[in-house]
Amino acid sequence: MSTIDEIKARIDIVDLVSEAGVKLRHAGKNYTGFCPFHDNKRSPAFVVWPESGTWRCFGACNEGGDIFKFVMKREGLDFKEALQKLAIRAGVELTEFQRETPEIREAYDHLRKLLEDAVIFYRSHLFNNKEILTYLREKRGLTDATIETFGLGYAPQGWDSALTHFTQRGYSQQDLVDAGLLTVRESDSPNPNSESRVYDKFRHRIMIPIRDENGKMAGFGARIVDPNDIPKFLNSPETPIFSKGRLLYGLDRARKPIRTADQAVIVEGYLDVIALHQAGYENVVSPMGTALTEDQLRLLKRSTRRIVLALDPDVAGQKAVLRGLEAARSAMDKEGELGFDARGLLQNEARLQADLRVATIPDDLDPDEIVARNKEEWAKIIADAKPIVTHVMETLAAGQNVNDPKVKNQIAAQVLPLIEDLPSPLERDTYRQALARMLRVDERSLMSTQARGPVVKRKPRGMLSTQKAEAAVAAVNPVLRLESFFVGIVLRTPELVYQVDRKLEESNLSALSVDDFEYTDHQLIIQEIRQSLEQVDHDYHAYVMSRLPDSILPLAYELLEASEKFKQNADALRDDLLRAVKKMRLTRAAEQITQYRYLQEEAGEQGDARAAEFENEIARLIKLRMYMDRMKI
Repeated sequence: MSTIDEIKARIDIVDLVSEAGVKLRHAGKNYTGFCPFHDNKRSPAFVVWPESGTWRCFGACNEGGDIFKFVMKREGLDFKEALQKLAIRAGVELTEFQRETPEIREAYDHLRKLLEDAVIFYRSHLFNNKEILTYLREKRGLTDATIETFGLGYAPQGWDSALTHFTQRGYSQQDLVDAGLLTVRESDSPNPNSESRVYDKFRHRIMIPIRDENGKMAGFGARIVDPNDIPKFLNSPETPIFSKGRLLYGLDRARKPIRTADQAVIVEGYLDVIALHQAGYENVVSPMGTALTEDQLRLLKRSTRRIVLALDPDVAGQKAVLRGLEAARSAMDKEGELGFDARGLLQNEARLQADLRVATIPDDLDPDEIVARNKEEWAKIIADAKPIVTHVMETLAAGQNVNDPKVKNQIAAQVLPLIEDLPSPLERDTYRQALARMLRVDERSLMSTQARGPVVKRKPRGMLSTQKAEAAVAAVNPVLRLESFFVGIVLRTPELVYQVDRKLEESNLSALSVDDFEYTDHQLIIQEIRQSLEQVDHDYHAYVMSRLPDSILPLAYELLEASEKFKQNADALRDDLLRAVKKMRLTRAAEQITQYRYLQEEAGEQGDARAAEFENEIARLIKLRMYMDRMKI
């Protein structure tokens, strides 16, 4: 991931725009408000799309872009200055660029191809093993369609089944080690020439493919068949494409349902996710056997701010809560079990401005057992989820004599530091009042207890560690993918822009413009390409690269490298670029129609005369879409 993408992943555009004084109103999955760049206050024509991280004004200025363009326009900065400002905010260190070479990218694709082949290998062993199939069907209640959909498999008992299978098909031992399918154990012999032992990492386990949020293979989770085996769950080791703290199992299938429900639910196990999806609850994901990380929460926050942690009674219970509070840790007790770190979760909730809640699964049951006995019960469990502080308060008080002064003191000592961690004064006051009512004490006594306690130093809201942040996993937005393809091709062959312009004009469409691009970095590159075509007679590429700011060069090189795989002739490339422009404009038109319809409805309710203008604009855009749909490009 480039530095620019990492900054975008870490900064919420809704927060950024709101902090600039724009009062945003939630409208579906988007936000609207009055444009900060002109004086019209009659109708909110400024729209923010949190999923793509972009904004646009449909009013007088008719401009749009991403977080960089917003800061540049708001504060009168150039791109480099905006990059530096937002990097500090995101806690991202701007270092010298070291680009990912085509060779490295090819190696990663090779690993993913091997993992896809491994899915087929393990699946074939599953359907040849009646005992494991019976377990999944009868004990776990999974249908054959679900087993097929999630690509479940079985690793045979042998020590070299995968090793033999894949080496016979041309993969090397090092390929298998790099993909996490083999384990290398160094020899215990003192002889330096003795060979290390290599064997299959996964043996006699149910195999669960783990994909990133874009559906690309990353690794495997493996569950025991024999209850005497340990550990219960075994994940792929850390590899260049598998990082537990940056993945959420099931997110590739859950992203759309999460947006639809405006809520994400986190459960403990992979099979829990699968059973719930099968039952119709598709907004469910699971971490990789680690504590919930900030990177994972950021992945979810792109689709929703409402996140529920569904815990079994042991994890959500008093001992776990106390253990988590005392250690203030973000680690897990055991591999494969979801931990509960109230303080860490509250800190992430504040930084991300999310709404984190806790739901407790009753009766020592797993989620699949809940939906098996009563599918509607799961919905009620999630609906009854409580804010973290409320959950801690009620858990600590459960079974206790809250009339005992010692018990009152102990509970207050545990809960008050959590309340103090909250950034909102209103929330702090509300929870103090709730705690006082629960303990049946005067709120002033709680305040005095808190005043005598140790001073808790909190980081200011929104501040992140200044240490170099590890790259988060980036969701590939379809528009971003189209823009990246287009810019990469014309960076390599700028003169293709002339051919695209000519074809667009022949179709009675406007020539290519920077306004066709949502992302500021792409707009800057296209602007330089346009200038090169106007100012030099040849060697456009060298001119463009010499003119780009240093902060944009890393992205430019990445896009150039990605474009190398497209080796069509000039006419074929031109047609591909035309199709990309067509899709970009169709997508933009669809978004504008949706927003204008919302603005029209709001203007109509308020008796605003602009409702007719919005209706005319909708009609124009619909006509434009129909025209472009019929174009044979």
